[in-house]
Amino acid sequence: MRIALGLEYDGAGFSGWQSQPGGNTVQDVLEDALAVVAGERLRVVCAGRTDAGVHALAQVVHFDTAAVRPATAWVRGANAHLPANVAVRWAVPVADGFHARFAARSRAYRYVLLNRPERPGLMAGKVGWCHRPLDVEAMRVAAACLVGEHDFSSFRAAGCQARSPVKTLQDFEIARDGDLILFDCRANAFLHHMVRNLVGALVYVGMGRQSPEWLARLLGARDRRLGAPTYAPDGLYLAGVEYDAAWALPWQGRIMAVPPLAA
Repeated sequence: MRIALGLEYDGAGFSGWQSQPGGNTVQDVLEDALAVVAGERLRVVCAGRTDAGVHALAQVVHFDTAAVRPATAWVRGANAHLPANVAVRWAVPVADGFHARFAARSRAYRYVLLNRPERPGLMAGKVGWCHRPLDVEAMRVAAACLVGEHDFSSFRAAGCQARSPVKTLQDFEIARDGDLILFDCRANAFLHHMVRNLVGALVYVGMGRQSPEWLARLLGARDRRLGAPTYAPDGLYLAGVEYDAAWALPWQGRIMAVPPLAA
């Protein structure tokens, strides 16, 4: 039987999603919790692997098991054995053809940036931070060139394992809410560190360190060495994963809202 789960987690303190020999990953704690419920070791596959410090509002995973349990048992049972910063939100049986990663049509990320002179206190670990005033309109003008199919090599981490740097960015929106600047993007897939590198480049534009036209030149250069530093993982959230309606998953591509943050 194949089961799909939806979960959320605070990535601070974890060494990322993917299981590692030293443990301390979201995958490790989830598999440990599910093993108690199933009475057997399980291997889960996620829609999008998140880095150390990156959060998820709407991660989707699947696993195969011989154990027969009601959906509520997978949710409540797993949550009873998960740390407080990881929670399963739903569980549904799916056809064997479903694959959390390969069946996904798109993924959405939100980056939350605190833009004020003082560093975060209550929001530490939940937001990125820039102490200099940022010109949101200049960043919007710059970001317009990113939408569409492009080679995003200029925003790709050196250790990225993706077969191709060509991705289709369907949406990229930037909005200010008080002291917070929200970067929302959706693509068919993302390269390693792609969102954080895009935010870093846009912050350079917002500070006036680079012109809005610079971002288009950087995109065309296909050279990561010419870009801005990778922004902190703290403010990055996996906010939604889109699947065909035929799978009838509870979130079905819905973009989840970041919990209210005091700005």
